[in-house]
Amino acid sequence: MEAGWVKIYTSVDFFKSELLRQVLVDHNIEAILINKQGFPYRIGEVEVYIHEGDFQNALEIIIKNDL
Repeated sequence: MEAGWVKIYTSVDFFKSELLRQVLVDHNIEAILINKQGFPYRIGEVEVYIHEGDFQNALEIIIKNDL
């Protein structure tokens, strides 16, 4: 992972992570998923990363939208 990215969210639910990523993107915050779940059993976590400069804004969006 390149410097300047921070993890804002971790879940075992891929769809919750993707929903959060999409909400952030809809608010003009670049966000990416790192899927660490093993195939075929889907054991592990999915992480959402954003640029560190967007952290406070992203946190406010997460709280406001109860995500």
